Amino acid sequence: MNNRAVTLSLIFAFVAGFMVYSYLEGQESRLKEKYGNQIPVVVAKTDIKELDILDDRKVQIINIPKKYAAPGHFSKIEDIYNTIAATSILKGEQLTKTRITYPGAQSGLSRQVAIGKRAFSIQVSENQAVSKLVKPGDRVDVIFAIDYARGDKFKVKSKTVLQDVLVLSTGLSVTNSIPIVGLKADKEIRKLKLNNYTNYNSVTLELTPDQVQKVIYLLRIGSPPYLSLRNNDDKSIERVKSEGLFDVLDSDSGEAKQYYRDQIKK
Repeated sequence: MNNRAVTLSLIFAFVAGFMVYSYLEGQESRLKEKYGNQIPVVVAKTDIKELDILDDRKVQIINIPKKYAAPGHFSKIEDIYNTIAATSILKGEQLTKTRITYPGAQSGLSRQVAIGKRAFSIQVSENQAVSKLVKPGDRVDVIFAIDYARGDKFKVKSKTVLQDVLVLSTGLSVTNSIPIVGLKADKEIRKLKLNNYTNYNSVTLELTPDQVQKVIYLLRIGSPPYLSLRNNDDKSIERVKSEGLFDVLDSDSGEAKQYYRDQIKK
């Protein structure tokens, strides 16, 4: 008798469970039909101010019915790396393409500058900027031709004054892929096209305050700067001695030195 009761109980439980399952499946099907499947969207994790840099500290992924996804929404956090908020965004609101923008001349450069650094621009020509193939986000060394003897070409020295300097912009083209604290800089939304950045006459560098002073001094005394492009992954700082005419000629400098001495005697 007990066995029969247990069996009947199990049957009723199975039937009840199946009915509940069928009901829930039906409700889920109706909800999906009405509101669509659940899809991931990027929303603000906290209140975001206008022109704030966007990264995974400020946004998160949630799943919502497709019907409630805003036009132009983002489904991956990687899609908003290296962008900034075009407007204020409240916690829980969806991020959309109309609410973000890319760093550029219109959005300003200050948020691209690392804390403790300064943005400083120098005028350059093609031969000073690697045929103007230097683009925003590149890293360069800065070499100055220093004429410390007021026109005596034998006394001109070339000196690597700065090494591993970040290029913030070329002209008014500002990078959208430079490393920024909190961002995963290896994730890019759009690829940089090199020919978009070759029409410029100035380059803006990220320098320390001391470096800015050095560059201003050298520019004021008429020393022209030259940029030497380096691999972005090369962070080595080399001891590079300055070079003059006799250094360049090396073992062949004897004739030049004699010529220089003869010129002094005249």
